[in-house]
Amino acid sequence: MGITVIKRKRGVSTLHLLLLLLHFLSSSAIFSGKLVVGLNYTKHTRRVGSLRLSRIQRHLEKINKPPVFTIESPDGDVIDCVHKRKQPALDHPLLKNHKIQGERCPKGTVPIRRSTVDDVLRAKSLYDFGKKQVKTPLIKNGGGRQINAPDVVSGNGHEHAIAYTGASQEVYGAKATINVWDPSIEEVNEFSLSQIWVLSGSFDGSDLNSIEAGWQVSPELYGDSRPRLFTYWTSDSYQATGCYNLLCSGFIQTNSKIAIGAAISPVSSLSGSQFDITILIWKDPKLGNWWMSFGESTLVGYWPAELFTHLDDGATMVEWGGEVVNSRANNRHTTTQMGSGQFAEQGFGKASYFRNLEVVDSDNSLTSAKGISTLAENVNCYDIKSFSNGAWGTYFYYGGPGYNPKCP
Repeated sequence: MGITVIKRKRGVSTLHLLLLLLHFLSSSAIFSGKLVVGLNYTKHTRRVGSLRLSRIQRHLEKINKPPVFTIESPDGDVIDCVHKRKQPALDHPLLKNHKIQGERCPKGTVPIRRSTVDDVLRAKSLYDFGKKQVKTPLIKNGGGRQINAPDVVSGNGHEHAIAYTGASQEVYGAKATINVWDPSIEEVNEFSLSQIWVLSGSFDGSDLNSIEAGWQVSPELYGDSRPRLFTYWTSDSYQATGCYNLLCSGFIQTNSKIAIGAAISPVSSLSGSQFDITILIWKDPKLGNWWMSFGESTLVGYWPAELFTHLDDGATMVEWGGEVVNSRANNRHTTTQMGSGQFAEQGFGKASYFRNLEVVDSDNSLTSAKGISTLAENVNCYDIKSFSNGAWGTYFYYGGPGYNPKCP
């Protein structure tokens, strides 16, 4: 099961989306994406002792719920149709008595991408499976973390090119239309993503709350190089809570047509057709849950308010942009691309973009993001340039190739 988008032409204000229906005929869906040259996705699928294998199998039994029926998509994903009340999100101890919101699915099921032993073995460990690496605070000039600096990482291999709101602005959600590409990845344990972050809490402590959604290419997580729709959450600065997609309890899916982790197709091409997706995250003012929608009006699911500490009130910062992992495996900067692999100055058709950046205010209304700041840790590797106009509102181009003569 995948996600299909329609071509974007410059100046067209409405994004048309074709969502693949979840039924047995979904095997006719078209998927696109290039394989990463030189990457061996199976090299981490090593010999495993019986004790470790049994631990992995027990974990998979928790997240792979008994399906009503199963679909195998053309790209090899196995999609299980699971009763809503049996999805892994509801295993969370704080959600034992949680009543699912949202329109009831006609068949009472939601699509969940099945995880395999090979998926787990590509991760560093079972504990790390489905999690981002622990983040560290951004330090400036040897001093403490800047109060208004966004949640980016300096020193643990994560590099960014992002736009962000001021720390003093309280917001209740964010929206953007995100250009989709298939950036090349140099190492299996590296990734490239483009996403929205909705944040609150202490950036230099252990209680940062973050809700995230966008597209990512992650060979380690998915076993291929296709861009995929993803979600993420944490309530303790990426330490113990949260995970990608539905790989742990937390995010509750209500949509019966979209599989989180599904491949997105088609993708943009240099000087060719451009494709994008629209994502909105916002806080329900009545019950406090954080909802996610795809396209202009398709509800995907929500993060229950019970998961969070600071985000139970609202967000203090929103970020939009790209992130890559630079492992320096070959004693140089990675060649893993961000966005299209082109710098921001290349503009439309070459550089990747976020357009129509919006925030949700206290009246639960969307307004254009104003006064945003931009940041890139190393502009010789990846950069960002922001603009505004009538058609695209607040927007920016971002990305880059990574390793090059100016980025050793």
